[in-house]
Amino acid sequence: MTLNPADLRDLQISIGDRLYIQVASWHLYLRDAGLAETLAMECNANLDLGASVAARKALEAVQVQLAGGTTRLPLARLIPSGQIFDLEDILDPYCR
Repeated sequence: MTLNPADLRDLQISIGDRLYIQVASWHLYLRDAGLAETLAMECNANLDLGASVAARKALEAVQVQLAGGTTRLPLARLIPSGQIFDLEDILDPYCR
């Protein structure tokens, strides 16, 4: 299953507006971090596996550069655990 460009853009906007990286008490939304498009494309590649699997696979696949690129971590390690469920909620309508 692959989303059409309009649906992919809607998915990107939903992800960017709702999900964030948490550092200490700071929230950096994925739209501001420039990660919403990459995450949306990774999710799109796995939608046929269902929302839960697509969310987890995409969060592990997206690598976030830290310290000028000297360190890379999967996005899954930078978001609060509740955000995984938020991503599943976002993806659910696209998996039907």
